[in-house]
Amino acid sequence: MRRLRPTRFALLVAVVATLALLCCGGTVSAILVGGLGEEDKSNTFSAFGCGQGDPIDENADMPSISDYGPQQIRNAAIIINVGRELQLPPRAWVVAVATAMQESRLSNLGHLGSANDHDSLGLFQQRPSAGWGTPAQVQDPIYASRKFYEKLQTVKGWERMSLTKAAQRVQRSAYPNAYAKHELIATEIVNKLANGAANAVGSSLAMVCAASGQIAASGWTAPVKAVVGSGFRTPQRPTHQGVDLIIGRYTPIAAVNSGTVSIVKCDDDRRGRRSCNVDGFPGKGGCGWMVEIVHAGSVMTRYCHMVQKPFVEVGQDVAAGAIIGRVGTSGNSSGPHLHFEVHMNNDRTSRGAVDPVDWMRKQGAPLGGEQ
Repeated sequence: MRRLRPTRFALLVAVVATLALLCCGGTVSAILVGGLGEEDKSNTFSAFGCGQGDPIDENADMPSISDYGPQQIRNAAIIINVGRELQLPPRAWVVAVATAMQESRLSNLGHLGSANDHDSLGLFQQRPSAGWGTPAQVQDPIYASRKFYEKLQTVKGWERMSLTKAAQRVQRSAYPNAYAKHELIATEIVNKLANGAANAVGSSLAMVCAASGQIAASGWTAPVKAVVGSGFRTPQRPTHQGVDLIIGRYTPIAAVNSGTVSIVKCDDDRRGRRSCNVDGFPGKGGCGWMVEIVHAGSVMTRYCHMVQKPFVEVGQDVAAGAIIGRVGTSGNSSGPHLHFEVHMNNDRTSRGAVDPVDWMRKQGAPLGGEQ
C-alpha cells in the first residue's frame, strides 16, 4: 500500500473531520473522490480522456461494440468525423449516432423493397421524396450525416433537449420515443472511438471533462457538487443502497439525466406518521421528501431527505440539470445531505441498485467534484 505524502495525509484527516457526522442514521464512510493529486486520480475517472482532437481513421480496423460489428462502427466513426468537421460539440455526435442506431442499426440501407418505409434510405432513413437528396446522396454516409447535423442545428435549444426530443425534431418519426433507448450504447461508442468525448461538456468544443454542475455529452450531470460521505453497501452499512452527498441545507438538487418523474412522496415514518417538513433523526425510518425519475435505458434515480416538498410532480418530464428540490434532513437522517441512488431495469428494490459513484463516473458526470 502506497504511503500518503504528509500534506495529503493532513488533507485526508481534515476532510474526515469535517465529515464527522451521521448520515441516514449510520456512520460516515468517506470515499473522498477529488481533492488529491493527479496521480491519485488517474484511475478514478474513466479509462478514457475527454475528447480526441484528431479525426478518427475510418480505414483503421474497427472494434465490435455491444452487438455492432466493425462496419457499423466504421459508419459511427464517419458520423462523428462529420460532426467534428462541422465544429459541432460532442453532444451532437451522441445524438446523431443514437439516431442512426434506431433508424438503420448503423447500416447504410439500400431500398428494402416491400419492407421499405416509403423511400427511406441510408444511415438515417432519409427520404429523397421529402427533400433530403437524391437516392445516391442519402446513401453516402458523409452526405447523410451532414444533412442530419444541418437539420439538427435548425432546432432551437437542441443542446438542452433530451436525446429523443432532439432526434425526433429532425427525423419526424412515427415512433418518437424510440431514440432514447440507444443513448447509453451511443455514449459508449462515442467514448471508445473519440477518446471519451461523451465525458466532455456536451455543449462545448473545448473537450473539457464535465465537472459537477455541467452536463456531459452523454446527457448526464451530477445532482449536487458535494463530497461523498457514507458509501454504497459499505462493511459498516451493507444495506445502504446509495451514497450520501454532504452539502448544506437548501442546496438545489438537479435531475442527473432527462427523464420522467415516477414518484414524489413523503416517506418519513414507517409507523405511518407523515412529518417530512421537520428535521428527521437516525432510526426514524424513511427517505423523507423524495423523488424518483425514470431515464432512458430503464435506469431509475432516487433523491432523498429533501427539506420541503419537491418542485416536480409525477408524470412530469424533466431535463438533465433541472432543479427538482432542495437538500434537507427529513426522514431517517441526522444532518443535511442528499441520499442518491441509481437502479437498473427500473427495479426500485435493492436488487436493482448499483454503486452511484461508479455509474456516474462512467457517464462522465462524477460525484464528489471529481474531474
